[in-house]
Amino acid sequence: MAKKEKEKEMKKQQQHQEEKKEQKEQKKQEAQQKEQPSCEELEQRLAECEDKYLRTHADFENTKKRLEREKLQAIEYSLEKFAQDLLPALDSLDMALAAVSKEEIDPQAALEELKKGIELTIDQFIKAFNKNGIEVIEIEEGGEFNPHLHEALLQVEDADRKAGEIVQVIQKGYKYKERILRPAKVSVAK
Repeated sequence: MAKKEKEKEMKKQQQHQEEKKEQKEQKKQEAQQKEQPSCEELEQRLAECEDKYLRTHADFENTKKRLEREKLQAIEYSLEKFAQDLLPALDSLDMALAAVSKEEIDPQAALEELKKGIELTIDQFIKAFNKNGIEVIEIEEGGEFNPHLHEALLQVEDADRKAGEIVQVIQKGYKYKERILRPAKVSVAK
């Protein structure tokens, strides 16, 4: 008998546990149904998301167009600073010409004034070039010929120099940062 009573009690406990499980599942389903938004709410959320997307996309496109305009403007006016740096040299040339053009000045004084004006102008050009990253390619006569920096215009016979040495600098070369604007034109010993 004790066995039958134990079995009955175990069945009651199992039924009680199953009822608890069913109640929990029923509560879960009810909670989920309450949490699920209606179709109208979903459509409203979708419309809000679409609106946010369109606004963000429009902002992106406007920013992209503005940056493109700024880039083109920067390219178009990139030489403005360099041109401003060259203006003093142009002014010096004008002043030198005005000083020499005076009628009462004697020829020797005019020549001296012209020489001073040209020297001042060259200094101003060099300062403007250096300020903007343009440098003279330094060359020593008797130095080694470098095809990356020099252009050989002439080959001359020179007993005092060995082949490939620079005999004379014909025209200065210039570089902008690491790029060669114009190689130095030189004569080289054979």
